[in-house]
Amino acid sequence: MNLLDTLAAWPGAVWLTRSGTAYLFVNAAHIFGIGLLIGAILPLDLRLAGLFRSFPVQVLAPFLSRAAACGLVLALLTGAWLFSVKPAEYVGNTAFLFKMGLLAFALLNVAVQHGSRHYRHALAGGPVHGVVRGVALVSAASWVAVLVAGRWIGFL
Repeated sequence: MNLLDTLAAWPGAVWLTRSGTAYLFVNAAHIFGIGLLIGAILPLDLRLAGLFRSFPVQVLAPFLSRAAACGLVLALLTGAWLFSVKPAEYVGNTAFLFKMGLLAFALLNVAVQHGSRHYRHALAGGPVHGVVRGVALVSAASWVAVLVAGRWIGFL
């Protein structure tokens, strides 16, 4: 038995396979997590990119970052659980592989932004540096691309 078969035989995967109701709720939680992530990160990224300047970054960023993080954790956990239902199928799906690459890029971009002294300076009430603006635009585009690639999975 290979790793993908072992994952598909995991009791959580078997439960989702056998219970339409369980699958429905896990899938709904995944969509909720994505909505929370995108709904929080896009306004923050757009503010950091220079829009909505009447809203102070130091007020918005802590709340929106935490909300996005909660959405991300929920989406990752439920996404992994949904993956376990048909892992061999997903690994063979070009859109899934593309989504995973985009997701890795988006997460790397988050690490770059949060590791930036310019970002920390903006959170402290300082001006938003051009680097922060650029990384925010890349972030917004990346998360939307992850969302679109996720929807693409069902079409292949």
